[in-house]
Amino acid sequence: MSTPETFTLGHSPDPDDAFMFYAMAEGKIDTHGYQFQHILQDIQTLNERATRGELHITAISIHAYAYVMDQYALLPSGASMGDGYGPMLIANGREGLADNATDDEIKAWLKGKRIAVPGKMTSAYLALQLFLGKDFESVVVPFDEIFNHVRSGESPVGLIIHEGQLTYERDGFKLIRDFGQWWKDATGLPLPLGGNVIRKDIPPAQRKEIADILEASIRYGLEHRAAGVAHAMPLARDMDTPLADEFIGMYVNDYTLDYGDSGRKAIELFLKRAADAGLIPAPVELEFVK
Repeated sequence: MSTPETFTLGHSPDPDDAFMFYAMAEGKIDTHGYQFQHILQDIQTLNERATRGELHITAISIHAYAYVMDQYALLPSGASMGDGYGPMLIANGREGLADNATDDEIKAWLKGKRIAVPGKMTSAYLALQLFLGKDFESVVVPFDEIFNHVRSGESPVGLIIHEGQLTYERDGFKLIRDFGQWWKDATGLPLPLGGNVIRKDIPPAQRKEIADILEASIRYGLEHRAAGVAHAMPLARDMDTPLADEFIGMYVNDYTLDYGDSGRKAIELFLKRAADAGLIPAPVELEFVK
């Protein structure tokens, strides 16, 4: 019997990613003799590692795909899409900003304010650039330290991702702008945030097998939701089970099984607008595993 081939698999230490890979990690599905070494790191680190081609399979920001498309192809499963919700700008207060402020008024209010961001290759940062343009001050802060950074006043505004989207109000912050809602209002499409990619030096037949395994893992989790959520709970920072379940539902759903036409259109438009604005090195032609 041949030795199973082992692939490195990078994903974020977050409940939605843990839920997505639950069936693979716990041996609930047939992995066709392949073994997967799960490597949990924050998304900015995974983006940077992808630029060096270090992992066989990895979660990345859709923004980062523009920098790694020569080395990686997109897997059709594993998308994180913000359908009317997504990364948010938050602050300690909204003094001088009306509750019904227009985007132009929000942009004027933000002028001169430093923004704490979770990484400059994140899709959240690209959405912020598309909203504000290039002319703003930012500082990179680990995503799970942004609340404390803003609370202390080190930066007056923070760009939050992950579970902070559900807990910011509880933790005393005010919403300035939700970029998932902004993108939906502007385009009618979900905001493409993250995806999974696989190295192109892996033979096409294997890429297809791995794509099928990933889809089966996501489907198993959705069909065995309570067990999948329980598996993810150790990574659910400051969330009880119902809140973690809500967060997982936001980012593991039908789009995660397959981008579909609207998901693929959303990625194309997101990266086209980025290229047109000079925010990424070159136009992007999407390549999916078939």
